[in-house]
Amino acid sequence: MFNQLFPKRIDNTYRGHKFALWLFGLIVLMKTAMSVNSIFLGHKIATSADGIPLDTFPPAAAGTIISMFAIWGLAHLMICLVCTLVLFRYRAMVPLMFAFLLLEHLGRKLVLHFLSVARSGTAPGSYVNLILLAAMIVGLVLSLWSRNAVLPAPEDA
Repeated sequence: MFNQLFPKRIDNTYRGHKFALWLFGLIVLMKTAMSVNSIFLGHKIATSADGIPLDTFPPAAAGTIISMFAIWGLAHLMICLVCTLVLFRYRAMVPLMFAFLLLEHLGRKLVLHFLSVARSGTAPGSYVNLILLAAMIVGLVLSLWSRNAVLPAPEDA
């Protein structure tokens, strides 16, 4: 498992379950769309998906939040570009990228636990993030599950 998470050679040899590749591609596609939306539709995403009441903030504060959404979206877009490169050229890194995406997601949750954001009601984006979290966990497990696992031969007594 450790060798699959940190391969000695970074090539296009993938040893995990094939479904994990499809799941990885779907997650990267969803995160790319979320990133682009955060860059270009920051106000709409902040108010609708994340439930942040921007209209109650002073215009300068709302503008700052929208700018931060765009910067966050750009950072995620760069991560998605690396994930796309991994998916098409360096598949041996898929388990590590699943772990990286999972750690980033959980780290964001931890930061938001200590530095909360004012929201109006339950944000529908939290359900999407919960689905993504579950998909990343399943994908990581499946990507570490070797298709060609050889069981050791039983020892003669």
